[in-house]
Amino acid sequence: MKDINIGAFPTMITPYHDDNTVDYEAVKAITNWYIEQGCKGIFAVCQSSEMIYLSLEEKINIAKTVVETVKASGKDVSVVASGHTSDDVNAQIEELTAMANTGVDAIVWVSNRLDIHNDGDDVWIKNAEYLLSKLPEDIAIGIYECPHPYKRLLTHKILDWCISTGRFTFIKDTCCDPDMLLDRLNQIKGTSVKLYNANSQTLLYTMENGGAGFSGIMGNFHPDLYNWLVENFDKEPEKAKKIQNFLCLTAFLEVLAYPQIAKYHMNKCGVKMSLWSRSCDHKKFTKYQQMIIDGLMEMEEDVRKIISE
Repeated sequence: MKDINIGAFPTMITPYHDDNTVDYEAVKAITNWYIEQGCKGIFAVCQSSEMIYLSLEEKINIAKTVVETVKASGKDVSVVASGHTSDDVNAQIEELTAMANTGVDAIVWVSNRLDIHNDGDDVWIKNAEYLLSKLPEDIAIGIYECPHPYKRLLTHKILDWCISTGRFTFIKDTCCDPDMLLDRLNQIKGTSVKLYNANSQTLLYTMENGGAGFSGIMGNFHPDLYNWLVENFDKEPEKAKKIQNFLCLTAFLEVLAYPQIAKYHMNKCGVKMSLWSRSCDHKKFTKYQQMIIDGLMEMEEDVRKIISE
């Protein structure tokens, strides 16, 4: 199994044409933009990708496109992907096996899919053991604490089981709890499991305590700043605090019309695509929100000057 890089893993958005079909040329353009911004990884086919609105064929084709684009770039960029949305375990085996065959470096389980009715750790582990036994043995596994349809946080017992298998390498952590983060980081220390925080507000704290990187929504706006923080938090601590403060406050923009705000921002960066989305009515993205994103982009340039000083 390939080792997963340390760094920023943006949660990739899915671009569409105005007729609601996936725009695969824009998928390539987004992937190349992430690479140009210094990202060490990409989390494709996730909640930001609107995976519950994608067909299995679309999920697989998006993942393949990302993998092929990364290979063509010649850069060392890890690609992980989920698409784990089905309720039925046999359907889960089908979609995860198909995803493993795309060439991604790890397939990412959605934690609530292993315990759909939230029956407890024993049920989760039993279902996980069965699912793991049916998947290709040479593919690394990740876990994403996706909030849809409910957030199933990993317990100490479940994380111990994941460590014991030797198969898990990527955790997209969404607990947003400093104490829980510290406990998890201590638990996985010295193991194959790496923790990537989805929460901007606790990112610096996570990195100072052994985290492996960032994997969240705001990686679609200024991934270069996230990657800088992950790589330099211990080398330039004073600058890191300033960058963390910027990331902390701007991450509250997630409450706006997403993913339209990300698509608008990428268009302004030269990555052209329609603002169409399957999960969010484009009418929610107003001129007021455009003005906010325009202001964000000016602030990003100011922060980049701080880094370069």
